[in-house]
Amino acid sequence: MFLGKYLAVLAAGLAVISGCSSKPSDAQASAPSVDDWQSRFEEMLPLLGHRNWIVITDMAYPLQSGQGIVTVYADQPYLEVLKTVVGKIKEAPHVFAHVYNDKELEFITEDMVPGIGELRSGMRSICGPEAESVMHEQLISRLDDAGKLFTVLIIKTPQTVPYTTTFFELDCAYWDANRQSALDALTK
Repeated sequence: MFLGKYLAVLAAGLAVISGCSSKPSDAQASAPSVDDWQSRFEEMLPLLGHRNWIVITDMAYPLQSGQGIVTVYADQPYLEVLKTVVGKIKEAPHVFAHVYNDKELEFITEDMVPGIGELRSGMRSICGPEAESVMHEQLISRLDDAGKLFTVLIIKTPQTVPYTTTFFELDCAYWDANRQSALDALTK
C-alpha cells in the first residue's frame, strides 16, 4: 500500500515537472508561418510615421542592435516581400515613402551575378522610377542615426544577391514641406 501511494505521488510529480519543462512542445517548436512577418508589419505600420524607416534586406544584412531597430524574418522571395510592403505603404493614409536602393547594385554585372538584370528590373517595376540610388554605407549611417530616436523595421529575406536592400524613409502623407514652411513663417 505504501509503495502504491509512493508511485502515485511520484507519477504526479513527474507530470508536474514535465509540464514545467523548458523544452518546447512540438507545436511550439514548429517554424513560424509565412504570414508572421506580414502580421507584424501590418500591426506596426499604423504606429509608424515620418522619420521611421522600413528596410527590406538580403540574407547577409547584419542584425543591427540599435535601441529602435526591430528585425523580422520573411521566409519569402525578396520581390514578393518588396511588393507587399510597397502595396501596404501606398494604401496607408498617413505615410508615404522616400525609396532608396543601394547604388552599388547598379554596377553589378551578369558575369558577377547571373540574373541581376532581371532582379533590378523587378525592383524598378515595384518601386517605381522615383527610387533613388545611394551608397549602402550612407544609408546604414542614416539608419543608425534614425534608430537612436525612432523605430526602424528591418524585414530580412532569404535573398542571396549582394546590395539588394531597399530602404523606405517614411514621411507624412497629409502634410508637406510647403505647408510646414508657411506654418513656420506664421509662428515666428
